[in-house]
Amino acid sequence: MSFVGEFNALPLEALVRRSVAATTTAVRESAGKTQLTLDDFARLISPAGGELLEPLCQRSQAMTQQRFGKVIRLFAPLYLSNECINNCKYCGFSRDNPILRVTLSVEEVLREARALKEQGFRNILLVAGEHPKFVSNGYMADCVRALHEEVPSISLEVGPMEVAEYQPIVQAGADGLVVYQETYDRAIYAELHTAGPKRNFDWRLETPERAYAAGFRRLGIGALYGLSDWRKEALAVAAQADYLLRNCWKAQLTISLPRLRPCAGEFEPLTQMSDRELTQLVCAFRLFLPDVGLVLSTREPAKLRDGLIPLGVTMISAGSHTEPGGYTGAGREKIHHTERGRIVELASGASEWAASADKATNATGQFDIADERSPEEMAELIRRLGYEPVWKDWDAALMA
Repeated sequence: MSFVGEFNALPLEALVRRSVAATTTAVRESAGKTQLTLDDFARLISPAGGELLEPLCQRSQAMTQQRFGKVIRLFAPLYLSNECINNCKYCGFSRDNPILRVTLSVEEVLREARALKEQGFRNILLVAGEHPKFVSNGYMADCVRALHEEVPSISLEVGPMEVAEYQPIVQAGADGLVVYQETYDRAIYAELHTAGPKRNFDWRLETPERAYAAGFRRLGIGALYGLSDWRKEALAVAAQADYLLRNCWKAQLTISLPRLRPCAGEFEPLTQMSDRELTQLVCAFRLFLPDVGLVLSTREPAKLRDGLIPLGVTMISAGSHTEPGGYTGAGREKIHHTERGRIVELASGASEWAASADKATNATGQFDIADERSPEEMAELIRRLGYEPVWKDWDAALMA
């Protein structure tokens, strides 16, 4: 049985109700256990758990240092393409959004990666919209193959594929696959995904298992907070993580905690998750899943990221761009404007062509980042907090 079967049997609504009804005594009992259940996790993310945030933070910090030491891994996203055939109301790359799009050539991707390498990065996440005309299986493998000699760790965040489609990419040198379910609420998922293959909820939910079968040694999952009740989403993520640890145990697992950010299309969050609740969730994930990596991106503001680093986060991005060519201006001459999936010519000098002063290219980004500090600044901040920034924690030669 895949996780879809377990998910369908998961009493999410009942777990949320029990979470809301939890008492501080029950939270203390759950936090003190050495091995927590999903019911314990529900108590930790309860309103009562929020009242005990300080002791939860202390326990989470101690457990993180015990399991991971005082190190923070750094990575950078490298956007290959913002072409997409999916209509996702919350995403800047959504097909119907009238934006400036481009797909980088393999040579341009290599140029972007070398710019990141000069900044210190040895761990890169390749990101692309889902479009078979521009981003095919062969293209992804070619990009990975070109980067593999220079970048020890390459992960992907792209449209879901079959096992046989993933295998050439793994053989080319990719070691990680990240896929967010976005929302685990089937009704909201159907409402937000109006066109394209991403409409298939179950197909996306099974993606980590197909990636594992193809040979990826790192798996990343998460929900996009702001689409449904955050406790319900977190419980679903925790349940999927527990399933993957039991059934895909040869792979390392990470959980990302992204919150919605402003983007093209001007979608407004359907629900809210406060900074305090995000902090509570980081601690709850750490206590429930002591050995799972927790990822915090530049979606979050600098002050909050600084405070969360010691509490359970093990991996962060820095100096990020969410548009193709953002690090070097690669692909600028190929940028085109689309409306409802069709390329539309713009008049010379139209405002859409005006280059932004803070971007190397004027292709449209997926979302606005909140923490704009450079990788060097982030590394220095990590050191000031008493931690060690790690740019590379393994070598491909070990897998030969």
